[in-house]
Amino acid sequence: MARLDEIAELLCVNSRWLRTGDGAKHPCGSAAEAEGEREHLPAHDQEPYSARDDLAATERNDVQVPLYKETPAAHGSSQTQVAIMPGRKVRLPYRILQAMGVEPDQAICAPMTGNSMAEKIQDGSTIAIDRSLTQVVDGEMYALEHDGMLRVKYVYRLPAGALRLRSHNSAEYPDEVFSAEQLEAQSVRILGWVFWWSTLNKRRPPVPSK
Repeated sequence: MARLDEIAELLCVNSRWLRTGDGAKHPCGSAAEAEGEREHLPAHDQEPYSARDDLAATERNDVQVPLYKETPAAHGSSQTQVAIMPGRKVRLPYRILQAMGVEPDQAICAPMTGNSMAEKIQDGSTIAIDRSLTQVVDGEMYALEHDGMLRVKYVYRLPAGALRLRSHNSAEYPDEVFSAEQLEAQSVRILGWVFWWSTLNKRRPPVPSK
C-alpha cells in the first residue's frame, strides 16, 4: 500500500481504481480516454492528437534528478569518489517522490554496479536516493560511499556505533560488520535511503527461427 501510487504510475492507471476497482481505470487525459472522447465529439470539434503536447504534459509532472556516479578521484588514479555528473539528469515522476515523502531537492540518482543486490536490483539499474534520510532504520536499503566506492546494502545498527551491511545476494556476499572505528577509518558514510530503482531484464529472449 505504501507504494500504491508508484505502482499505479508505472501501470498508467488510477491508484483508486487499482486499490478498489472503483472509478476510471486510466488517469484523466490519458491517451485511451482522449481517444474515447474524440470518438464522441462531432467531426468539426475534434482536435488532432499531438505527441508534443503529451510530452509537455509529462515533463510538467516530472522532476529532473541529478545523476551521481563513481568516478576517479584524479586523472589516472585508481582511487574513486562518488561525484555528480555535470549536465546529467534522470527524469522521475513527481508522484513517485510524493508517495515516498521525498523532497525533490533531496533526491539524487546513481547507477547500480555489480550483482550484490540481485535479484532485487540488477546490475545496470538506476537507483534513486533520498539524501535527507541517513539515520539508519534496521533492514532498510541505503546507498553508501565506502572509501570512494558506491555501495547499496541493507543496513542494521549494532551496539557501540557499529553497522552490519547485508546484500540481497547473500549467497555470494556474506554480511559485513564494521565497528565505529572501522567506519571512520574506511570513510564509510551513508548517502541516503534508496526509495526507487529501475528494473532491467538482463536477457532478451531468443526468437525461434521459422
